[in-house]
Amino acid sequence: MNTAYGLAAVVVVVLAAVLIGAFGLRLSRTTSDFYVASRTVSPLWNASAIGGEYLSAASFLGIAGLILAYGADMLWLPVGWTGGYLVLLVLVSAPLRRSGAYTLPDFAEARLESMAVRRCASVLVVLIGWLYLMPQFQSAGLVLRTITGAPAWAGGVLVAVVVAVNVLSGGMRSITFVQAFQYWIKLTALALPVVFLLLAWRVDGAPAPAGETPPAFAERTTVTVAADVTVRVDAPVRVTVTGRLDGSSHDRAPLTLAPGPHTVGHGTEITFPAGASVPHAEHLPALSDRQWALPLESRDHPLYATYSLILATFLGTMGLPHVLVRFYTNPDGRAARRTTLVVLSLLGAFYLLPAIYGALGRIYTPELLMTGRTDAVVLTLPGRLVGGTAGDLLSALVTAGAFAAFLSTSSGLTVSVAGVIGQDILRGGVSSFRVATVLAVAVPLALATAARALPVADVVGLAFAVAASSFCPLLVLGIWWRRFTDAGALAGLLAGGGLACAAVLTTIIGGPIEGWAGALLAQPAAWSVPVAFLVMAVVSLLTPGRVPKGVARTMVRLHTPETLNVDRGDWRPRGA
Repeated sequence: MNTAYGLAAVVVVVLAAVLIGAFGLRLSRTTSDFYVASRTVSPLWNASAIGGEYLSAASFLGIAGLILAYGADMLWLPVGWTGGYLVLLVLVSAPLRRSGAYTLPDFAEARLESMAVRRCASVLVVLIGWLYLMPQFQSAGLVLRTITGAPAWAGGVLVAVVVAVNVLSGGMRSITFVQAFQYWIKLTALALPVVFLLLAWRVDGAPAPAGETPPAFAERTTVTVAADVTVRVDAPVRVTVTGRLDGSSHDRAPLTLAPGPHTVGHGTEITFPAGASVPHAEHLPALSDRQWALPLESRDHPLYATYSLILATFLGTMGLPHVLVRFYTNPDGRAARRTTLVVLSLLGAFYLLPAIYGALGRIYTPELLMTGRTDAVVLTLPGRLVGGTAGDLLSALVTAGAFAAFLSTSSGLTVSVAGVIGQDILRGGVSSFRVATVLAVAVPLALATAARALPVADVVGLAFAVAASSFCPLLVLGIWWRRFTDAGALAGLLAGGGLACAAVLTTIIGGPIEGWAGALLAQPAAWSVPVAFLVMAVVSLLTPGRVPKGVARTMVRLHTPETLNVDRGDWRPRGA
């Protein structure tokens, strides 16, 4: 990739975000502007903004990278992330808007009349937000390092600063304009290069992954490793090495790599002959092309992992704080439902594209399976297939889309986390919101710098599992079950959310674990979601005396259309 073009693309996206955010500052004057844009956002504008913030680094880079490595099993991610909006449309969107709340903790307190539930919900919002922000910053570092060779932390710092400036300037009203613009940037940045990639693929004879062996180098290939990695070699192969291999330094030394694991230092160059099998990074499966193309072939205990992934993505969407806060910005419940329908169309159009990048990457960029940087396949393909100035321009466009993904998703998450910190930890109001914004970006930035890098879609998938295990049952039971109590809610949040958080932390800190224990921890939704629902229901039935006194009035408010609802007062946050 041409460094100048890539940097120019990043600068254009960053400047556009700052300038559009500055325009929002002119319109943001009240607390309601900062938290929910005064509830005046139209369905199309709001749907574009939702698409902008929902299509994160996991969607733009991560899905393609996981499809490159794992194949057909990963197609459930875009299906689940889109289908989750159907559940949201049917069960949550309109009643949530009618609640008049500003944040999820606001809703929890209004429905259950309990400060304890509110505080527990606040902690979970912050944890989910930080867990979701961390891979955005890590991916920004990956992209900036790919185009300029900058340190891994530089991209995260850049995104954090721009997001903080935008949110501090105008809150929700400001980032609504930014995110709507960035959705269309992301869609264009994936769709336009795909046209040229498919043309180049057809000219090349339309090759397809096929065979009973893992990918091999089609020609003599030099692979440069950007970060330390351990790779597995399946058969002896003669290579030329410059750099550190297995603890020893080499300078253009011809070596034979024996079968087994080998440690490769950062900056090392290894040249493979044509036809050599691609060594795989230790954490990636060495799948044959046949296994890659078939479902339920890529992981241990694939049936459990697949169903757990489906449950997390379908139910986790309704528990993501940066998604739910968008429905508070609609004028009424009808507009909230219409917004959800438009979102389904926008997401469906976008998610057709990453799978194409993943499949083409399997053919043309198999070395990413060795370096472990499969998330970079979207950035690498245009230069590999098209080449020349056209390839550089397409790579710059993809880079612009990637930074738009980081900025838009990080902005929405920051507003959600800052809103909760500002209301429930600080004193409320605009000044507290601005202090909370700094805290909201500083902590995940520090974690992204210190933590080991995981595939971005994996980390986001874990955030979905936590959301599905905590806020999904809270919202569904809170909206549709009159006998729901604060004791049941608190017990379920602690049980489901706590168990899912424990599984997530074990996976991130402890690394991959073998056998059933590893499968259960890596994909906890299949057991943590039923536990949360069961605990909430059982404890609520055992504590009938704790049903909120105002439940009848609250349920009428949630389920009566605005045109008939005589109780239209909004639930105001402290300090409003």
